[in-house]
Amino acid sequence: MHAVLGERYELLLGLRYTRAKRRNHFISFISLASMLGIGLGVATLIVVLSVMNGFESELRQRILGMASHATISGNTEGLPEWREVARMAGQNPDVAGTAPYIEGEALVKVGGEISGTVIRGVLPAEEAKVSDIGAHMTSGTLADLAGGAFNIVLGYELAQQLGVTRGDKVDLMIPQLSVTPAGVLPRFRRFNVVGVFRIGMYEFDRGLVLVHLDDAAALYRMGDNVTGVRLKLNDLFQAPRVAREIALATPGAYFVSDWTRSHANFFRAVATEKTVMFLILSLLVGIAAFNIVSTLVMVVQDKQADIAILRTLGATPRSIMAVFMVQGSVIGVIGTVLGVSLGVLLAVNVQTLVPLLEAATGRQFLSPDIYYISDLPSDLKIADVIQISLLSLALGLVSTLYPAWRASRVQPAEALRYE
Repeated sequence: MHAVLGERYELLLGLRYTRAKRRNHFISFISLASMLGIGLGVATLIVVLSVMNGFESELRQRILGMASHATISGNTEGLPEWREVARMAGQNPDVAGTAPYIEGEALVKVGGEISGTVIRGVLPAEEAKVSDIGAHMTSGTLADLAGGAFNIVLGYELAQQLGVTRGDKVDLMIPQLSVTPAGVLPRFRRFNVVGVFRIGMYEFDRGLVLVHLDDAAALYRMGDNVTGVRLKLNDLFQAPRVAREIALATPGAYFVSDWTRSHANFFRAVATEKTVMFLILSLLVGIAAFNIVSTLVMVVQDKQADIAILRTLGATPRSIMAVFMVQGSVIGVIGTVLGVSLGVLLAVNVQTLVPLLEAATGRQFLSPDIYYISDLPSDLKIADVIQISLLSLALGLVSTLYPAWRASRVQPAEALRYE
């Protein structure tokens, strides 16, 4: 048999069965449906994972635009020698910028409206080195936070709740007591609203206010101390390693932390959601791939006589299996190629296609009145495409095993009895 058809006759026959016009058109229809099903499943997986990657990247960018890649903090009394600490940390080649900060809790009061918030004292010129909040100011600038002027910048949501805009005044009360002739009272100070920022994250837009470092130090009576030093790194994904290096290189009792610790639960939840979505949508590819089983079972039934003739010419059961595995694998490969092509095309152009769909349907999918991220960001990763492609090809190959094995078990005498 090998001498007649050559060493690769299994491949040639498998490809011929794929291209041949069958007497049973229903088999052809199921085969085509299997290809399209695999293609749509693969495309859906690529697009969904790309959009989830985009959302994760967007959220990380917004969170770390306000938080810090790493921080160096002292004990409960603060960090007195922060200038030396900032200088030593800045010597690390992976550190792009440093800035001191004072942080504490407070109540903001305007008339009858009162709300809890976090106060962050900053040096405007230094803060620009570690965060991009200056790019998210809807009114005013960080430079308006002059030391001793007791000016304040509010988050957009907090300003909306309090009903204040630039030029208004707010009272800030902190959980520290002052002894006055009228008795023991909470410490408070009136601040001038000089700006409003909008990050697009409720956590910051609703629960954070910025003041000058000197004003925060006076309010909390910290003198020349600060809460800590914030660091911006050249590569945020190297934050754990850099934090360890700085902790070992910095003498003294300091606590060095990084963003993977402070926001670990959030990003772990996003990663878990992405994994679950991958598993759920993989079932779509699996269902389409296992349609190949029914296709090949019917092909085997239709080709009983051909199989018997091949066996009588000397084909081994293993060769018969290879023929039908080739045929099923071709369906899986074509479906995967179509799916990858369509998925990559959609993922790359999703930010263009969504506005077109919104215009065609007359409705907005992510209303800016409800969602902070009102568009669909997409971040196509080659690793995801490779992983999905391999999964699809593997499922397609596995689905050929049973029909191919069944074909190898065909007995020539039984198959040719009624021919």
